[in-house]
Amino acid sequence: MTTKNTTEADLSAHIAQGVLSVKVTPKASRNRISVTADGVRVYVTAVPEGGKANGAVQKLLAKALGLAKSRVVLIRGDTSRDKLFRIDG
Repeated sequence: MTTKNTTEADLSAHIAQGVLSVKVTPKASRNRISVTADGVRVYVTAVPEGGKANGAVQKLLAKALGLAKSRVVLIRGDTSRDKLFRIDG
């Protein structure tokens, strides 16, 4: 499984009907997004308590897509590692 530096185009290719599916790993050593043939993985240093990790994922995705945080909305997976985000943009 090969990974590469994430660009807006890489992420945009995985957005279907305004929805992006990601797999999240909290408490990682550094924040990063990995795009593979299997999908999008997001690694965040935040702990999965009180929505901290979800907020970090939202912020990281928004930055990678060049959007405001408010345009990346968690629609499913609040307590799961598998999450769906609506991308308004």
